[in-house]
Parts: sequence; structure tokens; C-alpha cells
Amino acid sequence: METTSPKVSQLAPEQILRAADYVELVWQEQGSKEEKAALAEFHADGPELARLIGEFGALLLADYLTVVHDEHADCESAYVAGQLVTVASRYLKRWCLAGGGADTAWIAAGFLIECMQEVDQVHQFLADIRGDAYAGQPAAAA
Repeated sequence: METTSPKVSQLAPEQILRAADYVELVWQEQGSKEEKAALAEFHADGPELARLIGEFGALLLADYLTVVHDEHADCESAYVAGQLVTVASRYLKRWCLAGGGADTAWIAAGFLIECMQEVDQVHQFLADIRGDAYAGQPAAAA
């Protein structure tokens, strides 16, 4: 049985950057006029935004938060982590694809922020993801 999580469908670099920008805006939540206007612009496209955040969340969970070093790929803990990511990604995507709008995108972004904060700083994850999107590189191998 495979010990790493399966790759999710690839998002275009501009979709990754848009999703990262949205998650960072939700994370910062400073409340300035500019930030409120930016959130309103994102939220105007609620259903599409929710779908994008669902796909982005699955990518983030699989390729950034559960990277397993090669020497541990055959360990039971790697298998368990992979299965947990698969389940979390599946439910996140189902939830975001089930007709959710801006509220769903906001809550999903909050979930991803909590995941990122457990292992590192949100800003660094988003910077890494943006860098990969600009470079056209796939995310770190799981």
C-alpha cells in the first residue's frame, strides 16, 4: 500500500497565488479600508472562491504539511499521516464544492491557517507556495 498521499489536481500558478493572497488576507484580518475592500472583492466570487480554496487546501495539506522524508516513507506513521491528509482533504474539498460561498471560503481558510500555525508561520508557508508557483515547480515531494 502506498505510504504517501496522492497528488491532487494541479492548480495553475495564478490560482495558487490568488488562493495564497486570500488566505493571507484572512490570516492578517487587520480591518483597514483596503483590506476590507480586498476581502469584498474576493467574496464577490463566493462559489468560485470556495472551490479554489478547497483545491488549494488539498494541495497545501498533501504537499506542504505532510512531507515525509524518503527514509521514513515506509514507516507506519507516514502511512497514517497520509491517510489523515487524504480524509481531511476529501472533506475540505467536498465541503467547499458543495455550493459554499464566501462564508465557506472564509471558514476553510481559517482551518488551513490553524494547520499552518501548528507547524510553522503562515507567512513562510505562503511565501514558499508563491515561490513554487512563480518557478513553475511542483511542491515538495511527499
